[in-house]
Amino acid sequence: MGRWNWLFAMFLLCGCANVLAVRDIPPITVGHASFFPTMEAHTNATIMAGNRIDILLNGDQTYPAILREIRRAKSTITFAEFIYGDGALAHEVAEAFAERCRAGVAAHILLDQFGSSKVPSDIVDTMKEAGCHVEYFRRVKAEGIIFPWKLLNFNYRSHRRILVIDGRVGFTGGFGINEAWTGNGRTPEHWRDTNARIEGPVVKYLQAGFAENWLETTGVAIGGEPYFPRLEPRGDVPAQIVKSSPTGGSFQNYMLFLLSISSAKKSILITNPYFIPDKVMTEALVKAAARGVRVAVLTPAKIDSQLTYTVSRSHYGPLLLGGVQIFEYQVCLLHAKTMVVDGVWGTIGSTNFDNRSFALNQELNLTFYDRTVATRLEEIFHEDLKYAKQISYKEWKSRGLYERFVDLIAFPVKDQL
Repeated sequence: MGRWNWLFAMFLLCGCANVLAVRDIPPITVGHASFFPTMEAHTNATIMAGNRIDILLNGDQTYPAILREIRRAKSTITFAEFIYGDGALAHEVAEAFAERCRAGVAAHILLDQFGSSKVPSDIVDTMKEAGCHVEYFRRVKAEGIIFPWKLLNFNYRSHRRILVIDGRVGFTGGFGINEAWTGNGRTPEHWRDTNARIEGPVVKYLQAGFAENWLETTGVAIGGEPYFPRLEPRGDVPAQIVKSSPTGGSFQNYMLFLLSISSAKKSILITNPYFIPDKVMTEALVKAAARGVRVAVLTPAKIDSQLTYTVSRSHYGPLLLGGVQIFEYQVCLLHAKTMVVDGVWGTIGSTNFDNRSFALNQELNLTFYDRTVATRLEEIFHEDLKYAKQISYKEWKSRGLYERFVDLIAFPVKDQL
């Protein structure tokens, strides 16, 4: 996550963590009979049939769909968000929640204390005064001033994006409630993102992701028919919800990405704003390219943290030499977090391709096995390439002294990025 500043990262160095070392990867192939069971085993997530997935691009498609479903809510709303800011969108979403709460809908709203630290008090008051339950994930408590080591828990954030309406319709992806996400993803100051609307049996696992965080924060267990109704098939897409909680010893999203990359036979298309692969991931990507897989990575040329951008670029060399194509999106900050493998297996979610997402944050991704949805993601990837610049090894090798210097002195905080 690119918003951590130098001082905060240095303070939290003693709270560093890394994923478990993976020394060997099983020889699996996307589509083989053993693929689903292997993925389920290492992600601890059941692959459910009968789902419908609609891809939503940027604010122009995402927020009308979200607001429409909120305003249709009849019994419950659960909402977890990393970034909730200020502006017209933030007020509109808050008022939509408030209107439903005044109508008797039970709304549970969980904001991350760090990511949503700038949400105005009047927005929170609008929701609370209407009867919405608003809480903050892992708040800094007064006892942390007396016992500073207790502040280390603040380093482990919930980066998940979850919205579930009546236990039946869900949304996830990389969206935040902030003016930066509005627009079409092709203009400066407005971010490019990819999200998903979900219906079908897999929604109960999206709800479970919220229930886990809500229980930790409040001690209240949500459940029953209003939250977990019986869900009938709404489509024909096999899908799963992969959630990771590294502080609990689980690194499921790391394994999701690693096994998916290792299973590819034709293509791997990765879009991610914070691309800092570790040694094992780098080797997996290079090995895929060596066996003839087209491996293409799209990252931003503009980002909300110069430090993260510089550290990310420092990893390009071995990948470029190994045959991996790297592109940088030019027109605005690229925030989408997607991957498509062999035109049939894909994922959309909150997980960045870095140690903070894999080993520190709580994350959540939707994965699917469907050629139609995967083809749509591939089309989006190639459309984005029209606004991107391919980076050559020669260009990377000739990067300036400043960039090399920043990368060198950033070594102590790389695991926090």
